[in-house]
Amino acid sequence: MPTFLNDSPVFGPIQSRRLGVSLGINLMPATGKICSFNCAYCENGLNEQRRTHDGYTRLDELETALTTKLAHMSRNGMQPDVLTFAGNGEPTASPVFAQAVQLVRQIRDSTAPNARISVLSNGMFADKPNVHRALLQVDDNILKLDTADESYIKLLDRPAGPYNVEERIAAYASFDGHVKIQTIFVSGTLEGVCVDNTGDTYVNPWLEALKKITPQHVFIYTIARAVPIPTLTKVAPHILDTIASRVRNQGLDVSVSY
Repeated sequence: MPTFLNDSPVFGPIQSRRLGVSLGINLMPATGKICSFNCAYCENGLNEQRRTHDGYTRLDELETALTTKLAHMSRNGMQPDVLTFAGNGEPTASPVFAQAVQLVRQIRDSTAPNARISVLSNGMFADKPNVHRALLQVDDNILKLDTADESYIKLLDRPAGPYNVEERIAAYASFDGHVKIQTIFVSGTLEGVCVDNTGDTYVNPWLEALKKITPQHVFIYTIARAVPIPTLTKVAPHILDTIASRVRNQGLDVSVSY
């Protein structure tokens, strides 16, 4: 299997394409995935390949692991640029997500005050009141929107429960600009269907969605590592650059990871 799982409760630091030196916060177990999406391009593998009976990370486990890791990094002259809630699934699905955000803020303020706190989320629970409030407390509230086409999302991202893309767009807009959008562009096929989302059919509605959301920033990226379904392929840099130019023309900040 070409994919991998992250350590828990803390992994890294790693050099993130988007965020710099990132120390990962993994609220899922190290033994498998717990995710409300089952993305065909997930570097942690498909949900059915990574089943686990272990539970979410406890707050005391997170506190011990994070303070220990930050102390070790400090002794070695290192500081993270960002503390990132990510890992083996959807961080906001954890029943202690909101409390974990507050805990990480407290640890960050006392031990790594220059580090940002980021959340990489598929956005499924962004409108739950406790999750919404917690996401307003992080520096980088990074939510996924791979397209504004619901049938495409169900093909590529494969939400585990009910999913309405207009509801997600409205939830993202409710952050009043305290949100960053991450979008993956891919090519190739999935279940015999072309999944190239770089043409106007997908890009134009996505741009309209960005107008409604008014994000602080847009992250555009493509496949960079091995994925569980090899018929998916990465998108050429010049195509990503063209899409990024269209985002800039709407007055939005955008960055591209090839």
